[in-house]
Amino acid sequence: MSQSVYERIGGEAAVNAAVDLFYRKVLADDRINGFFADTDMEKQAAKQKAFLTMALGGPNNYTGEDMRKGHAHLVERGLNDSHFDAVMENLGATLKELGVPDDLIGEAAAIAESTRNDVLGK
Repeated sequence: MSQSVYERIGGEAAVNAAVDLFYRKVLADDRINGFFADTDMEKQAAKQKAFLTMALGGPNNYTGEDMRKGHAHLVERGLNDSHFDAVMENLGATLKELGVPDDLIGEAAAIAESTRNDVLGK
């Protein structure tokens, strides 16, 4: 059986490092950081780690809302494709910075991209 993306990028330690670096980038990005102004970032990071672990094929301990419901309040505040693109850009830059090989970045990006319509409520 082939390994999941989760296993191939380095499992829990890699996901934890990626999420922490990712949110540092997101919070420094003026295109999207306003959406996180009232967010408990510790809770947000924990949810994101659980979600990414599940989405990349690791153990499923994600108990958060589905993407559509979880982002509806942000869509009401104007969340759109340009914001999703900014998040994707930050995700790619994060994985690159952590030395994840391009083919794995592509697989992870495809998984993230597959959530676009739900996140944006389309």
